Amino acid sequence: MEKREIKQRIEKLKSEINHYRYVYHVLDKSEIPEAALDSLKNELQKLEQANPEFITPDSPTQRVAGQPLAKFKKFEHETPMISLFDSFNEGDMRAWEKRNVNILKTNKKFDYFCELKLDGLAINLKYSQGKFLVGATRGDGQVGEDVTQNLKTIEAIPLILNCPTESELKKNGFSSEQIKKIILAITKGELNARGETLMTKKVLLALNKKLKAEGKPELANLRNGAAGSIRQLDPKITTERKLDFYAYDLLGDFDLETQEQKLDLLRLIGFKTLQVNKLCHGLDEVLEFYRAREKEREALPFEIDGTVVKINDLKLWKILGIVGKGPRYMMAFKFPAIQTTTIVKAVRWQVGRTGTLTPVAELEPVEVGGVTVSHATLHNFDEIERLNLKVGDTVIIERAGDVIPKVIQVLIKLRTGQEKKIKPPTKCPICNSEVSRQGEDVAYRCLNKNCYAVTLRGLIHFVARGAADIEGLGKKIVEQLVQEGLVSDIADFYSLTEGDLIPLERFADKKASNLIESINAHRVLDLSRFIYGLGIFHVGEETAITLAKTVIAELQTNSVKLKIINIAEYFKKLSLEKIQDMSDIGPIVAESIKEWFNNKKNLDILEKLEKNGVSLKVDERLLSAQGGKFSGQKFVLTGTMASLTRSEAKDKIIGLGGEVSESVSRETSYVVAGAEPGSKYNKALKLGVKILDEKEFLKMIK
Repeated sequence: MEKREIKQRIEKLKSEINHYRYVYHVLDKSEIPEAALDSLKNELQKLEQANPEFITPDSPTQRVAGQPLAKFKKFEHETPMISLFDSFNEGDMRAWEKRNVNILKTNKKFDYFCELKLDGLAINLKYSQGKFLVGATRGDGQVGEDVTQNLKTIEAIPLILNCPTESELKKNGFSSEQIKKIILAITKGELNARGETLMTKKVLLALNKKLKAEGKPELANLRNGAAGSIRQLDPKITTERKLDFYAYDLLGDFDLETQEQKLDLLRLIGFKTLQVNKLCHGLDEVLEFYRAREKEREALPFEIDGTVVKINDLKLWKILGIVGKGPRYMMAFKFPAIQTTTIVKAVRWQVGRTGTLTPVAELEPVEVGGVTVSHATLHNFDEIERLNLKVGDTVIIERAGDVIPKVIQVLIKLRTGQEKKIKPPTKCPICNSEVSRQGEDVAYRCLNKNCYAVTLRGLIHFVARGAADIEGLGKKIVEQLVQEGLVSDIADFYSLTEGDLIPLERFADKKASNLIESINAHRVLDLSRFIYGLGIFHVGEETAITLAKTVIAELQTNSVKLKIINIAEYFKKLSLEKIQDMSDIGPIVAESIKEWFNNKKNLDILEKLEKNGVSLKVDERLLSAQGGKFSGQKFVLTGTMASLTRSEAKDKIIGLGGEVSESVSRETSYVVAGAEPGSKYNKALKLGVKILDEKEFLKMIK
C-alpha cells in the first residue's frame, strides 16, 4: 500500500478498536468476536511498527483500554495494570522471541515462566503493614473501581499476610538482602498483589441449580459470573457466589531475580497460586506446556483461554520495557476461539433502518461457550459466496467472547445433495419493493423509505398490551432486535434464545434470561388477542373479538382443534359475504380480512408461529360470556374511571356476554361515562342512549 493508504487504514483501525474496547471494558459488552478484535489490534500493531511516523499518542497501542464504570469509588493504581499482546500460533511466538533477541543483542537461550491465562476479572490488592487495605479492578489500567468490601468476602484473599521466617525464606532460595526487604515490606511497608478473581464450574453449576429452584435467572457463564459478582453493590450477594482468587504478580521493593521467585514468595505470604504453572527452558518447552493445557482445559475446574508466557529473568524486563499497550517481556499465547458445528436451516434478509439488507443464518440451536445460539451473521452476499454456503449445510460457527457467532467454514463433504443455493435478493422481503446494489457496494438496499418503519410498527403492535402483552419487549428493545437481524417478523420473537440476547448492548445475563422467560410465558395466547396482534388493517380489539367468537363456534361445530394453521385455512376459504355477515363488519373491513389471509407471506408467518411453539386458547372472558347477563347488549366506554382501567372494564363486559364498541349508535345499550367524558357522552344524550356513571356500572358487573 502507498503511505497515504497506510495512514488511512491506521486511522480507521484506531477508530474501530477504540470503539470496541470501550464497549467491552467499560460496558462489559461485546459487539464483535474477541478473535476478530485481536486480529484488528494485531494488524494495527504491525502497520505502526513498519510505519512509526504514523504512531500517535491516542492510538490503542499506546494505552491500555477504556474508562472505569462509575458504580464504585474510583481507585488510582500506583503502578498501571498493563494489558498483554496476543499470540495465536507457534509462528507468532517465535517472531516475538526473535524481536527480543534482536533488542537484547544476545544469542542466549531464554527461560520462560508459563502460567494459565485465567478467564476472570483482574484485581489489584494493596496491603499496608501486612493488612489488606484496598482492592480494585483494573478499570482503564490507570484508574479502577474500589471493590474492597466484596473482595473481603473471598476466602482465598488473605486479610493479613503471612510473614515467613528467615529460615523459611532462606530455604526457598532467597538471599539475605531479599529476606530483609521482604520482612520489612510485610511488617512496616506497603506492597501490591495482583491476580484473577474467578468462579469455578462446580460453583456455577450449584449456584444455577439453586437459582433455578428459587425461580431466579441463571448465570450464563463463568466470566460474567465473576465480573458481575464483584460488581454487586451488596457484598452479601458476592459472598453467595463463592468466588476464588489466584495471584500472579507482586509489586514491591524486594530485588527479586525471577518470575518464579515472585510466585514462590506470593505462596509463602499467603496467596493461592496455580501449581500447574511451570518454568520452561526455551520455546519448545513452552509449546509443550501450551498444548498440554489446551488438551486438558475442559477438565479444569475453571475457564482458561490460553497461557501467559513471561521471560523468567526480571532484569531483562527493565531492559525490554513496555511498548504501546503492553510489555515486550511477556505474551498472551491464546487458544483458538470456541467453535462448534451446526446446520443452517434458512437464510433470511433483514432490513435495517437505512434500507440495507443483511443476510442472517437461522441455525439448528447449539450450545457454544455456555449459551445456546440460533442465529449467525453472514454480513453480506459476498460473504455467502466466499463461504460457498447453501441452506442445509453443516457449518463451523465461531463464538469468541459474548458475541453473536459467525459462520467461518462450510463442511462441503457432509452435503447430501438436498442443500439449496442462496440467491441474492431481487425484492425487499418486507415490502416487495425494488432492491438496488450500486457500484462496488456490497450491500443490497430496499428503495422504499417507509419499509423499515412499517415493519417496526407491526412488531411493536404484536407484543403490546391488548395483544401478546410480552413484558420487556418495549419499542427500543424491539428496534434493537430488528437492527441486529434477530427479528424480522412476529414469529421470530419465539425463536430467540438467551445466547442470542446476551451479546447485545444493554443486555446482561439477567435481562436476557428475564426476557426469554417472559416470551415463553406468552406462547399460549388468547385467540382474540392473537387476531388483534396480527395487525390486520381496520381490525381493532372489538372486531378481533367478533372474529374469535365466530371461529370458536365454527371449529367447535366441526370438531376442529383450535390451531393457528386451522384458523388460517378457515379464513382463507371464507367468502367476503360470510365475513360481512358477522356482527359490525362492513365491506371495507371484510375486504381487509380476506386480503390478509390470502397473502402467502402472512400465511408463511402463521405457519412459522406454529412451528416455533405458539399455540392458542379460547379467551377466559369469552368462555364465561356464553349466556352471560350482558348477552346481546352493546357498551361504549368514555372518560376515565377511578377503580378500573379501560382494559379491565372491557374484559368485565365481554366476560358477562356483552360487546364493546368504539362508537355510539342507536344500537348501543349503554354508555359508561367516567371522569371527563368526550364527545361520545354528548352523542348518547342526543340519541337517548342510557348513560351509566362509574358507581352504576360497578353495581351491574358484580
